[in-house]
Amino acid sequence: MTRRPRTRFRKLDGILLLDKPRGLSSNQALQRVRHLFQAEKAGHTGSLDPLATGLLPVCFGEATKIAGGLLGARKAYDTVARLGIVTDTDDAEGQPLRERPVPLLDIPILDAALTGLTGRILQRPPVYSALKRGGEPLYAKARRGETIEVEPREVDVHAFRLQSAADLLDRGEPLLRLHVECGSGTYVRSLVRDLGEVLGCGAHVAELRRLWVDPFREPRLWTLEALQALAERGRHCLDACLLPIEAGMTAWPVVVLNEEQARRLAYGQGVDGGFTARGAVAAFDRAGRALGLGQVDESGQLRPQRLFAWACSQPPGPH
Repeated sequence: MTRRPRTRFRKLDGILLLDKPRGLSSNQALQRVRHLFQAEKAGHTGSLDPLATGLLPVCFGEATKIAGGLLGARKAYDTVARLGIVTDTDDAEGQPLRERPVPLLDIPILDAALTGLTGRILQRPPVYSALKRGGEPLYAKARRGETIEVEPREVDVHAFRLQSAADLLDRGEPLLRLHVECGSGTYVRSLVRDLGEVLGCGAHVAELRRLWVDPFREPRLWTLEALQALAERGRHCLDACLLPIEAGMTAWPVVVLNEEQARRLAYGQGVDGGFTARGAVAAFDRAGRALGLGQVDESGQLRPQRLFAWACSQPPGPH
């Protein structure tokens, strides 16, 4: 039996906007991409369910240092809700728990129900989720048949709109096509489940696609098939798909450092620059190159938090 040659990984920095296919977990998609690019280090910025498709930002190398900030970004989805059936996972991948008749509905009723689930709301995450309890994901406990109580938590739903109810109103399949814009920690599966309860018939997610994640509002997405084709043409073709780290840092206020300030930051020292921004900031040099993330205190002093390797390689100035 011929063994496949081991992948020789390399240092690689940048961000890939992956179009995750249906049927793969986010980690499975990540590992496929990592091996295609032969990247030493990679991470994604927020899981998509296996059923879901769409934007999954993948950070390579030094870009993983900003992945945590992208996790909390605003996101948008298109989803299809199937009314009348509740499942244990709140989506079509799960087992049906109960089925109820769908009442007569019209657009005003649907709009009112959606409005009631918009804004700052309390939401109970799905039992089958990656949230951890006692260091273990809830889905692992659920699969063992353990009884799990999940506490509701506050989330932000910026938009929950009806795109089409034609399937339902034309007496076809009881489907609603919906658009969602939400903040960190919001589960579309939970939104659809709760919408079904408001309508009195139950519901689950039949389809889900993530459209964008801040700051990537109009993303150029790459499928696994397209990436594989580019890999066969050469590494330089594949690497051309990557965005620079700076493209993922527009959510933070920017502070620009001169050469001496950049040296002090690299040495772990505070920088007294009279900076007006407060809290977490993105530090750049005057050439427009990102140095990393820092924190500006109330006195206007900048302290380093997560610096990129090239920022730390600068020799320290006098101190």
